[in-house]
Amino acid sequence: QRCLITRSPDNPAVQLSAELRIYSRTMSKYLKKLVSGYLSDRLEGVEEALLVNVVGLSANQTVVLRKQLRDKNIQLMVVKNSMAKRATEGTPLGHALEEAEGALAIIWGHEDIVSLAKEVDRYSRDADFTGFRARGGVMDGETLTAERVREISSWPSREEQLSILVGQILSPGAELSAQLIGPGGALASQVEQKSKEES
Repeated sequence: QRCLITRSPDNPAVQLSAELRIYSRTMSKYLKKLVSGYLSDRLEGVEEALLVNVVGLSANQTVVLRKQLRDKNIQLMVVKNSMAKRATEGTPLGHALEEAEGALAIIWGHEDIVSLAKEVDRYSRDADFTGFRARGGVMDGETLTAERVREISSWPSREEQLSILVGQILSPGAELSAQLIGPGGALASQVEQKSKEES
């Protein structure tokens, strides 16, 4: 939308000030729409994520943190709360942002939400990133509090769950094998003993 700035011959200062305000509001709406579209594109398809606090981290700390997270296939995006709400309206992430206030960051990725919560909890205890902490999130449509995120971080990850499951599946098989081999070994011993007695 174009706004031409002209001076009124009657009161040029007032006219110019009014037109500058209109121009500023128009540009502000346009920029907000651009940012909202960018956030929507970045978060498209993301159904599970965590909200974290990065206030207090220096620019250098943030750069180091982003790199370390990126190496683990984790994305971190600092957003203005109002813009994030607009970009995620009607999505699972929108519920997590409903009661959020102030500047925050959205973090997503890794193997699963449990592994992600473990990483967030680990970094929150790291003295090199003081101030970084969980603020909430969303998992399977459930809005998470910071306390809930810490609780989830203590759960076994998907890889750990698979390991436990494989162990449970193999355990009965190993037990059955031992039961089959045990009597067979005893029978063989008895046959050998009988053969010696007859000879």
